[in-house]
Amino acid sequence: MRVDCGKLWPGSRQGSADAKNGKRLTSVLGRFSRDTRGDVAILFGLMALALFMMIGLAVDYARFLSARNQTLAATDAAVLAAARALQTNSGDQQAALTLAKTYYDQAVQSRLHVINDGIGFAIGDNATSVIATGNAAISTPFMGLGGTKTLPLLHSDGSDYSKAVLAVGGNAETNLEISMMLDVSGSMGDGTKLDDMKDAANDLVDIVVWADQSKYTSRVAIVPFSSDVLPTSDLFKAATGQNATPKPASVVYSVTTGSGKKKKTTDYEYPATTCVAERPGKDYSDTAPGNNHYVLREFTSNGKCGINSKGELLPMTSDKSNLHDKINGLVDGGNTGGHIGTAWTYYMLSPKWASALPSGSKPVAYGTANTNKIAILMTDGEYNSVHDSKGVETGQNGAGSSVNGTDSPTQAKAVCSDMKKNGIEVYTVGFQLGGNQTAISTLSNCATDTAHFYNSTTGDALKAAFRDIALKISTLYLAQ
Repeated sequence: MRVDCGKLWPGSRQGSADAKNGKRLTSVLGRFSRDTRGDVAILFGLMALALFMMIGLAVDYARFLSARNQTLAATDAAVLAAARALQTNSGDQQAALTLAKTYYDQAVQSRLHVINDGIGFAIGDNATSVIATGNAAISTPFMGLGGTKTLPLLHSDGSDYSKAVLAVGGNAETNLEISMMLDVSGSMGDGTKLDDMKDAANDLVDIVVWADQSKYTSRVAIVPFSSDVLPTSDLFKAATGQNATPKPASVVYSVTTGSGKKKKTTDYEYPATTCVAERPGKDYSDTAPGNNHYVLREFTSNGKCGINSKGELLPMTSDKSNLHDKINGLVDGGNTGGHIGTAWTYYMLSPKWASALPSGSKPVAYGTANTNKIAILMTDGEYNSVHDSKGVETGQNGAGSSVNGTDSPTQAKAVCSDMKKNGIEVYTVGFQLGGNQTAISTLSNCATDTAHFYNSTTGDALKAAFRDIALKISTLYLAQ
């Protein structure tokens, strides 16, 4: 038997060939396992897809941010413009809203295309603010692959809606001292004039007196007037140097009429009142009361004031309840001593009169930072009442001529001039003056400028005038 020794021994020729073949296979498999060229291509494809999606999302988000920022800027500009319009156009709300829309449309002309733009504007907070409403959206084609096809530009909860506020409160970071003169002469009893005035004055109080007085204060004084002014008893004593009660002896005028046997002398007695007339000596300043600067005590034929007892002056306060009660309780009667009312409106704002006023009513010094002093003078007619040197209204039996040698309008304008010199902003409101050019001239001259004078012909116009004053007193700011 033949035996093939090459198959039995590794050193044979056949065994050597098989070993070589095994090595070649191992080498090929090794090279294949080390070849990563295919892996890179696969990874690149996967990474490119992810990168493409990230770039797409970034493009969508950048477009969203651009449209949102431009929309916010546009609504900010729109509400500020509208709120400013409310301050300057006598509170015409529709005109203000139209202006807001115009500003918005102009500001978004270069904005990226949006869909469903329903942004509008509304008046709020008792006509003291303007706020954006509605929303708009922008399409998101890349995000749309994941189901989000659009994004709203503003938060649905309204937290980023632009709002402009006419701040007469602490947000304005300003203190207000307001003295408001209200005409309660007899002519105010005609028709609904007195009620119209009460509504207008109450409305202003509600706007300018805010709730939180802890940091910034807003105080209002009410100065009713007719032929005279009725101060509190303490103010009366400080102003006149006399006690309100007991009253001093009456003023008596002896008037002789006729001649010869028909000659007759009649005594006219004028008892003292607890009201005041003008200050003598042509003193139209706010000099503190004292020797040579006292105010005249008034004397009348019946010893009663021309103004009703409910018309007692109310020094500055932030108590809305007291202010409303004072306004609502006013009663008409008497003539129109406008210069007296104007002077006392001045005194309520003057730091020189602070010692005569209650602690919560003392005015701060002129020029105090973050403080505005404002006088509002309202009347329905010509000032027509002055007093003689004894405090008796001229034109009565035995009474002399004006203690200051001039009429009420002239004296009122002199007081206004001194007020304005001390930085007091003066608003004047005429009510149904008709063609009375003397009254119109007096009020327009007293006002800080023509924009501070209102000539109201109806009750609604009077309310609008007081509302406009309240808005002009306001400070404009963006609340959000």
